[in-house]
Amino acid sequence: MATNAQKGAVGGLGLIGLLIAAVLTVEGGYVDDPNDPGGATNHGITERVARDNGFQGRMQDLTRADAINVYAQQYIERPGYGPLVDIDFWFAEEIIDCGVNAGPSRCSRWAQESLNHFNRRGQDYSDIAEDGRFGPGSIAAYRSLQRKRGSKLACQLMIKATDAKQAQHYMRLSAGNSKFETFMPGWMRTRVGNVDLSKCGTVPEPES
Repeated sequence: MATNAQKGAVGGLGLIGLLIAAVLTVEGGYVDDPNDPGGATNHGITERVARDNGFQGRMQDLTRADAINVYAQQYIERPGYGPLVDIDFWFAEEIIDCGVNAGPSRCSRWAQESLNHFNRRGQDYSDIAEDGRFGPGSIAAYRSLQRKRGSKLACQLMIKATDAKQAQHYMRLSAGNSKFETFMPGWMRTRVGNVDLSKCGTVPEPES
């Protein structure tokens, strides 16, 4: 069943719409960079992802509305982040933005690893599976971290951990003068530290 945030994903721009808008601000229009293994991209959506989500036209013709639908399906609904948007908007923004660039399953696994690191050897809550699927167990663990550390600090801890893992991921990708090195300055500028920690513990107002 869709959450209240999911119901506002497209059109009226509820909380999920705000998250997607934040992603779109750092994504450009159509580009087909030979250094990018993802191939042709428009609004940050690669051709493979567009096809997997039902878009059959030319990538040059992918509209912003098309991209919003793909983001909602591929990077929020399928990975299970919808409930997290209602629980903690800012950590949700962090993990969703991470998933857009590094892949939802990888970012979910990083979050699960971090939740297990923060439970003080199981004293605060039980370890969860690090399987890359952010389901009810992961949501429950995050709620437990919120209860133990407070909503603001729990959010800050998870964002910092995600940024650290994401930065290391980009370093590994660009090692050895690989083609990915071309994108390293942009990744570090727009993808690491892009969610303001001071906003943790607050709730944004959805646009009408």
